[in-house]
Amino acid sequence: MELTKELLFVVGRIFTIIPLLLIVTLYMGKRAIGELPVFDFLVIITLGAITGADLADPSISHIHTAVAIILIGLFQKVITNSVIKHRKFGHLITFEPTIVIQDGQLIMNNLKKIRFSIDNILQMLREKDVFNISDVQIGIIEANGNLSVLKHANKDLVTLEDMNLTKVGSSLSYPIIIDGEIYGNVLKKLGLSEDWLEQQLATLNIKTPADIFFASVNNDNELHVSLKSFMEDKQNIVPITN
Repeated sequence: MELTKELLFVVGRIFTIIPLLLIVTLYMGKRAIGELPVFDFLVIITLGAITGADLADPSISHIHTAVAIILIGLFQKVITNSVIKHRKFGHLITFEPTIVIQDGQLIMNNLKKIRFSIDNILQMLREKDVFNISDVQIGIIEANGNLSVLKHANKDLVTLEDMNLTKVGSSLSYPIIIDGEIYGNVLKKLGLSEDWLEQQLATLNIKTPADIFFASVNNDNELHVSLKSFMEDKQNIVPITN
């Protein structure tokens, strides 16, 4: 009997606390559920923990949970309004946008700083229908972890029908060197050899693969290389365009 009473008590809490949580989340706005910057991420985790504890433990005061949810929602709203009014304050409580690709070159130091791997970046590029890193003029990891890509001007989409042109198939690129390590199995599948790779590197005045952070080959056997030393001495300046 006591167990049934407690279960009914939990059901009653669910039907009261979830609508309150929904109202507070909608009040906080789309930013809290769409972008999830660091502060908003922590707010969501806290709300989840408070709600979970309230639903699972009937001994917790229900009114205290409701008040906590309302106060957290108000606190989040105050902070986000402050971020909008004061950009410097916003920079203190979130991640800065980070340039990870410039002129087709991966920036090794910035990738390591934000703990993104080459595979992470390549996957994010593919999700944006970019299969050749050399097509990218600039790539930026935003504060919410998404990748923004600006392609080179000659790689932008155009209306082919008006220009009476036939669309040429896209060129895929395949990683053959990552962080100085040669992927011999990829070379073999492409019908290429390490001797061919050494010759190509020699033409670029690259003495050893150990100097290479990332290298790829496309379907036309064109080699693309990002050196470990690329932009090590330059600042990470994110452009803003109108």
